[in-house]
Amino acid sequence: MHKTLPIRPRWIQIFAVLICLGSAQAAQAQGFVSPFVGYNFGGDAGCPQITNCEDKRVNWGVGFGVLGSVLGFEAEISHTNDFFGATSNQSTDVLTFRGNFMLAPKFGPIQPYGLTGIGLIKTSAESTLEDESESQIGWDIGGGLIAFFSQHVGVRGDIRYFHSFQLLDLSKLPGLPISETKLDFGRFSGAVVFKF
Repeated sequence: MHKTLPIRPRWIQIFAVLICLGSAQAAQAQGFVSPFVGYNFGGDAGCPQITNCEDKRVNWGVGFGVLGSVLGFEAEISHTNDFFGATSNQSTDVLTFRGNFMLAPKFGPIQPYGLTGIGLIKTSAESTLEDESESQIGWDIGGGLIAFFSQHVGVRGDIRYFHSFQLLDLSKLPGLPISETKLDFGRFSGAVVFKF
């Protein structure tokens, strides 16, 4: 009588395949830097339905990492001034820093990708009476397309969704009625990609 070995869970098999693919891609992976300009939308971005508020949705930042012909990794930092809108007596900023795993199969000069990751969302608010800031851990998910028009230079467009795990509470600031919400918003962005 012999013993049968237990069947491994499917997720272990999938993880092993991804590691093998990542190892095979390591020699071919190239570094990249990608400065971008974006536009926040939906969720908590913009004026929270108060008077005398002007929406300010433009953000900027830079991504950098490594990219192979199938897999990649990106670290990204972005900043938005007046995330909750601009008023005469207060200002709010949101800074994000994420690490993202990328699935990015290459088809000639075109490289579509999906990504997901985790990182920091730091929210700062200043008013004439008080200053506050909070740092939260959050996740993001999204995708886009990179088109290379030379060996080392390309353009990129993507859309991402950001969501915090923790509650944000800036309710002490007058005129900013945000109380215990998990910060979330979407972002479109366009970028230049420099590969080396």
